[in-house]
Amino acid sequence: MRFTKMEGLGNDYVYVDLFAESLPNIDLPSLARAVSDRHFGIGSDGLVLILPSEVGECRMRMFNSDGSEAEMCGNAVRCIAKLMFNAGRHKNGTVRIETMAGIIVANVRDVDNLKAYVEVDMGPPVFDPKRIPVLAEGNEALDIPIEIEGRELRFNAVSMGNPHCVIFADEVDDRMVHGLGPKIENHRLFPEKTNVEFVKVSDRGNIEMRVWERGAGETLACGTGACASVAACIRSGLCDHTVDVRLLGGTLTISWPENDTIRMKGPARIVFTGEMEL
Repeated sequence: MRFTKMEGLGNDYVYVDLFAESLPNIDLPSLARAVSDRHFGIGSDGLVLILPSEVGECRMRMFNSDGSEAEMCGNAVRCIAKLMFNAGRHKNGTVRIETMAGIIVANVRDVDNLKAYVEVDMGPPVFDPKRIPVLAEGNEALDIPIEIEGRELRFNAVSMGNPHCVIFADEVDDRMVHGLGPKIENHRLFPEKTNVEFVKVSDRGNIEMRVWERGAGETLACGTGACASVAACIRSGLCDHTVDVRLLGGTLTISWPENDTIRMKGPARIVFTGEMEL
């Protein structure tokens, strides 16, 4: 199996181009776990398959490092757009990517052989509890209480095509991320589990964020998580409409013009290519 390993702010996946490659009849969750293993595999946060699409330039399927399939991933979308650009499968730098969450449109800019900056229209944030989904009353899942081991926290739930639980904090540390992250990910309030973002608001144009990803644990960055966090900040009156999100792996710029879709800008980089025996 030929593959390309790529990263977007350190959120790394193994990408397989199924325009040029075919896989044998293989269990994809098992393959994702095997390639993701950082000791006995290639090492990654998951596996991304790039397939032909009838409604876009390509279709993506994404599997987390635990083998679970996810709806989409913002960092992976940027990397797919870079690969599609390199392969000549784009329209003036624009790549339409079919995901389980719908069509995502990416524009590739500032390209060299290994790296590009990509702007992605991520669609509108969703606060409706039924569509996230989260077990909460009302039309929007904002400032919702959750109890973890006798401690009450408050969160904002947002869908960016996948579920997110955004928690504001004065400081974010390892104990918070690794202690609370897995408990919230698997909490009964989230029927399909959830990604968890811990956010410190520095000022109206800057936030710091760490993420516990559903099915992967803590990663260095999460594009949909950055979008969800900025949406929650803006809806809560804490930030302006363009925000730099500082993650462990670097910075994403997220914009949410009023009554519009969210746009994400950030890098995508090829780390190496190779072959793996199946």
